Amino acid sequence: MAEREIILVRHAHAEPATAGQDDIARVLSVRGEAEADAAGTWLKRHGAAPVRVLCSPAARAKETCERVLAAIGYADVRTDPRIYEATPGTLIRVLDEHTDANPLLLVGHNPGLENLVALLTEGASDSGRGIPPAGVVWLGLPADAPTDPGTAAVHHFWWP
Repeated sequence: MAEREIILVRHAHAEPATAGQDDIARVLSVRGEAEADAAGTWLKRHGAAPVRVLCSPAARAKETCERVLAAIGYADVRTDPRIYEATPGTLIRVLDEHTDANPLLLVGHNPGLENLVALLTEGASDSGRGIPPAGVVWLGLPADAPTDPGTAAVHHFWWP
């Protein structure tokens, strides 16, 4: 059976917000930079070659995405504001708009990503187990089926 692959990457550790700074503007910490580089190295070693990348507009997500892509190579990168603070339902709608891109990489945030993984693999979004900063979850779904609860399998779960 043909399979659709979705690679989820949580942004790496970010600096705490400074006084008056919007959360969306927080950048990666030195630790986060190293984590994002490690995620890129791991993805390259495992043959990740996304044809499209969807990224949150948050600075820390964009920096994570850039560092990952520096390791694995260029892909069609699209910023989607819906990924920032997204619910699993919103993330599924975003993913469903890109079924033509296989594999697809999405860089985003918790709790949205961990709840999405729980929903797609276990059928319930309240059973998430967490995705650490710069964590990678590589999912496989039936290629010609809707992105429904309980239809995905986790092929890899890695974190630095």
